[in-house]
Amino acid sequence: MTAERLQKILAASGVASRRAAEELILEGRVTVNGTVVTELGTKADPTVDHVKVDGKRLRSAPPLRYILMNKPRGVVVTRDDPQRRPTVYVLLGTRVSEPVVPVGRLDFDSEGLILLTNDGPLAFRIAHPSGGCRKEYEVKVSGVPTPAKIAKLARGILIDGVRTHPATVELIDTTPEKNGVGGNAWLRVILGEGRSRQVRKMLEAVGHKVSKLRRVAIGPLRDKSLPPGGFRDLAPAEVAALRALEPAPKKASTPLAASTSPKARANPSPGPRAALRSKPASNPNRAPEPAKATPTHRRRETKR
Repeated sequence: MTAERLQKILAASGVASRRAAEELILEGRVTVNGTVVTELGTKADPTVDHVKVDGKRLRSAPPLRYILMNKPRGVVVTRDDPQRRPTVYVLLGTRVSEPVVPVGRLDFDSEGLILLTNDGPLAFRIAHPSGGCRKEYEVKVSGVPTPAKIAKLARGILIDGVRTHPATVELIDTTPEKNGVGGNAWLRVILGEGRSRQVRKMLEAVGHKVSKLRRVAIGPLRDKSLPPGGFRDLAPAEVAALRALEPAPKKASTPLAASTSPKARANPSPGPRAALRSKPASNPNRAPEPAKATPTHRRRETKR
């Protein structure tokens, strides 16, 4: 293993967060091979060097673990639930000893794939919109959204005062009416962000309540054969595929008049004052016009 910064070693061992680890170093509470270290740039190799905090040697960092689970409905993605509902950790049981945490969330009534890991940097890349990891969902809604509504969802809509990022929204199936009751529709929704209950809120905003929601892909990860409640370790190739994800392109700055229609933004009409200030474009091949004489106003002299 190569040398790493001390704060990263402390954070990986579970002593403290990276920010708190920096404070421990600055306070002189960390030693490397018996020498007190107070510089944040100091590096060490935890497999060779003796790193101690307050005189206690660090425990060796647990091996990295990457677990893909098919969360069923009726299970919460948390360690402890005040309502005593079953959690994903109950499903893991005693077969996972590493301190893995879920990457992102699926609400109580949703199902599908969820990743659990103790690889903090990779978990951040997968969860944060800047990491470029897109999540795919199959969603059943009441009624059939019109093409205009689907296009609106894809462009982005306001949820709790914040506009959602552009998304992929496709109609994949419909069910007919029964006994005078309107049919339903299945949609494919692909998001680059993961706000709380985002898919449900997006569809409710255009008048369609979600009755079923399942996540079928996390970036390159898919597994149709994984049963509800089942889980497995990722293959090395799957971990490599997650690490190889390209970061999302930086979002362009939004103009102040973001609420105007796309047509108005594409062909903005200048206001009356702007029209007065505007000048016709000059023709470089046209001879310059002679300058107009400026009339001079002579003040009449009065005889005294």
